[in-house]
Amino acid sequence: MFWKTLQQNLQLYVDYKIEVTDILTNYTSIDEIHSYSIDESFLDITESLNFFYPEIKNRYEQMNRIALDLQREIRDKLGLYVTVGMGDNPLLAKLAMDNYAKHNDNMRALIRYEDVPNKLWTIPKMTDFWGIGKRTEKRLNKLGITSIKELATADPLLLKQKLGTIGLQHFFHANGIDESNVREKYTPKSTSFSNSQILPRDYHKQREIELVIKEMAENLAIRLRKGGKLTSNLSLYAGAASTSEYSSVKVSRNIEATQNTKELQDLAISLFREKYQGGAIRQIGISGNQLSDSSVKQLSLFESVEENHSNEKQESLQKAIDEIRETFDFLSIQKASSLSEGSRVIYRNKLIGGHAASQDKEEKDVS
Repeated sequence: MFWKTLQQNLQLYVDYKIEVTDILTNYTSIDEIHSYSIDESFLDITESLNFFYPEIKNRYEQMNRIALDLQREIRDKLGLYVTVGMGDNPLLAKLAMDNYAKHNDNMRALIRYEDVPNKLWTIPKMTDFWGIGKRTEKRLNKLGITSIKELATADPLLLKQKLGTIGLQHFFHANGIDESNVREKYTPKSTSFSNSQILPRDYHKQREIELVIKEMAENLAIRLRKGGKLTSNLSLYAGAASTSEYSSVKVSRNIEATQNTKELQDLAISLFREKYQGGAIRQIGISGNQLSDSSVKQLSLFESVEENHSNEKQESLQKAIDEIRETFDFLSIQKASSLSEGSRVIYRNKLIGGHAASQDKEEKDVS
């Protein structure tokens, strides 16, 4: 009976783990998620902060907002209440969760580098610090080290001599230093292209929302071609209006590397329809991540020669249109849809060449 019950609970844990991870991918790429245990994960949200919340200028306020949205989505969809630790690196985030978030009413906590003396060094039990068990505590006690503060101010050479490399690691950790990378298996992150806009009014009609998404996907494709880049990850954000009873759309998906306008438009619309539940939208953002040079693009093994040739013709046409727009004016060639109700392309490109309102960014990784 005990084993059967344990098996059932384990399967329930696994099912929830899968569903929670699916929600996490709405906030960052799957490559930015590290599963630490069956009920804990690390997320690198560096590229998501400005994408989802460009109106918030403080990085830590952005982190708190994304943590709140994540908590609410998991609660609303799965009925689970989760704690979130935030920090300038994975270690600080883990310590924030274990020692503070679990005791806070909002179940969130943050530790910045400047918080190390007040929040790390004051942890009462050494065994409450990540990586220090009773055995390690005893060895440290023999060296006269009985607190995290004493560990942080100890002689690092002595720690290495007595405990080996792990002693040096404990010294750095006690000072809040952690160079581990959530996405260790992924090399290297390049820049990302993103743009977002706050709509002039609440958009209630799905066709109007999708029209703006298509326009922004086209803008992304143009910037990719101009920069000689391909994107292999697309992120989409559609922020719900304050009057909406529905949640915002946040989704990210790995794709075959591309800079093709139609491919990006089709994918963006597909991602939106996959997550959109209804309600008014007031903000839209789109981002192309995990960039690579377009000069190294390979032909698809899953497409016929005819399909590859068709793609080449499309790309040639798109580049020709880009050149005309560059030479004359972006609005010199436009689709009829740009005259449709809800379209933003003409307005945005009349504002100082489109720069004032677009909030377009080329973002470099800072993690």
